[in-house]
Amino acid sequence: MLTRYEVAVRLDIPLEMASRHGIPSRLSERELEALIADPPPWLAQSIANRTGKRPVWMQLTCDVCGYTEAVRPKKWWPSFTYVSCALHSPADLPEPAGALARTEVDGIGSRFVGVVDA
Repeated sequence: MLTRYEVAVRLDIPLEMASRHGIPSRLSERELEALIADPPPWLAQSIANRTGKRPVWMQLTCDVCGYTEAVRPKKWWPSFTYVSCALHSPADLPEPAGALARTEVDGIGSRFVGVVDA
């Protein structure tokens, strides 16, 4: 059984949209496959409206331990050089190259720190 969150990630739709359109809290793989094969009008429209400019979901992966999490990207996020779990030390990441300065951005996903070398 898949959770509503997992279904939203697989359908590439916001979690709020899944709730609003009656996706149940649990769905089987077979039910999801049927939904993908014959999407309701709201899902077909959502798929047709995708421009590819900004993803609905993105996969964050810690560059230290490999932990991954699917999250909704925020407009204010810069392009990260590295992403790591907040529990790791900044020393666990490679040093910035040359004369680049390092900036850390807290609050990325549920447990990540984004690192920007610019």
